[in-house]
Amino acid sequence: MSKTILPEGATKWVHHFGRGIGKFIVRPAFRVKLHGVERVPRDGALVVIANHSTMAEPQLLFGMLPRPSVFLVKAELFEAAGGLVGRFFRRLGQIPVKRGEVDRKPLVTAVGVLKDGGLVGVFPEGTRGTGDVANAERGAAWLVRATGATVLPVATRGTLRPEGSGRRFRPRVDIMFGEPVTPEIGKGRTGLEEGTELLRGELAALVKTLDEWRAENGFDAPRRHK
Repeated sequence: MSKTILPEGATKWVHHFGRGIGKFIVRPAFRVKLHGVERVPRDGALVVIANHSTMAEPQLLFGMLPRPSVFLVKAELFEAAGGLVGRFFRRLGQIPVKRGEVDRKPLVTAVGVLKDGGLVGVFPEGTRGTGDVANAERGAAWLVRATGATVLPVATRGTLRPEGSGRRFRPRVDIMFGEPVTPEIGKGRTGLEEGTELLRGELAALVKTLDEWRAENGFDAPRRHK
């Protein structure tokens, strides 16, 4: 069994309780099919990069990953319900990130988790949107450069209702785990930008593979935003 490696302020039993919510409460709302879950390294420093179309993906991944995970979560969610949500998230072990601001504190916290051999999850698009990975923030590449962690791309499709479709009952959701890679991220801003593009390409290719698989097997295509 993988060790539970969490940042300071987290509580193991709360973390496992939260994973149970994702696995036993959120998952039954969908018909979830996992592809390649055996590719997830069971120990060692691991950065998971995943696409993000709706609020369901983080909850599903949190429950479906076969080892404890710490995700970088936008800080606005921590402020909900007068900060109660934030206190719960911190006990879960999640790390708040302020989008669009230069703040290395959350990344330094994540580095500590990785150096202890933990898993850190990042949605590199930066904001919830189409899940098409058109853009990517630099956090994942920075973490890999700082720790030498392995990277695992994960693609999810099916949570976003197709354009023009009606209400769906237990829609089919596919989660595809890619091949782990250990990229070399160069020094300086240029190295970080090149590394970011490399990771974006890995994730975009996996999302494309999953889209093609779903199309070949008759599942709905993702809704696109113009």
